[in-house]
Amino acid sequence: MSRRFRPLICGFVCALFAASETHAQLMLPGAAPAAPQGAATAPAKPKPAGAPSQGAGASAKSAKAPAAPSVAGLVGRPLLLNGKSGLLQISGDDKMVTIDKLQLAGEGVSDPSQGCVVDIVGEKPIEATNVGRPDGLERFEADIPACPISFDVLDGAALVPSQITACVFKAADCQTSPGGLWGPNGSSLAGDTIVKERAQAEKSMAKVLQAIQARAADSPVAANLVRDQTAFAGQRDDACREYVKESLLGYCALRLTEARTALLETRLDEFRAAGAAKAANDKGKKTKPKQKPAADAAGTQ
Repeated sequence: MSRRFRPLICGFVCALFAASETHAQLMLPGAAPAAPQGAATAPAKPKPAGAPSQGAGASAKSAKAPAAPSVAGLVGRPLLLNGKSGLLQISGDDKMVTIDKLQLAGEGVSDPSQGCVVDIVGEKPIEATNVGRPDGLERFEADIPACPISFDVLDGAALVPSQITACVFKAADCQTSPGGLWGPNGSSLAGDTIVKERAQAEKSMAKVLQAIQARAADSPVAANLVRDQTAFAGQRDDACREYVKESLLGYCALRLTEARTALLETRLDEFRAAGAAKAANDKGKKTKPKQKPAADAAGTQ
């Protein structure tokens, strides 16, 4: 049995309480209503983008890292948290992204046993700004009231970092935790390709880690990174446990392994750059001509 509430003009709209799940719409100040659910929308055409360049300082002996995933691979695709809930859909390019749809699923604040869904709609397009590649992947940030969000771009998926506290929408009586992997509908995943790609991703990660281990004796930062790696498998399992069909295919594990590899490659490039700078500095000190002491110089005159 469902209950309907009339829209609130003061900025937030709660609509349609159905069964045990509440569906509400959060409208940012002055926002126009969203298009009805199920209405056809033409996905934005992806802007052609070249493959991002790799970090400087890579050794010729190491395997060439694949190009970082581009936003073009996500444009227009419906992304679901853990392949089953919420909705994230974007348009744009590698410089600026527009969040066209953002639907967050969660639980009631007053009654956690009740599920809820919040649609976020803005007066202006919700823009997400590119903040670079701090961990090897393109990262975007969007300043959304009550729930600022950032995500890293993966191949066909977006990774939102875990948040310490939940996003609370008081007007909708809903709290959500958007952290996790937003990817394709889990029920649509099939085939052996994912299993093969994951095996290759594991090999790539191990190879980069081996190069970092070789520097651990001389670099405390590298040593800490190697120690942190021992906890990665468990953290990955925890993060991916809820992804649909994960136990069968390991899609989430594949994407998180790729994200971890990108981070390790970035740190390795930083170690190499720091090592090259130190070597150049040491060489400069050795080749600099020594000046004669003042007393010796005076005695030769």
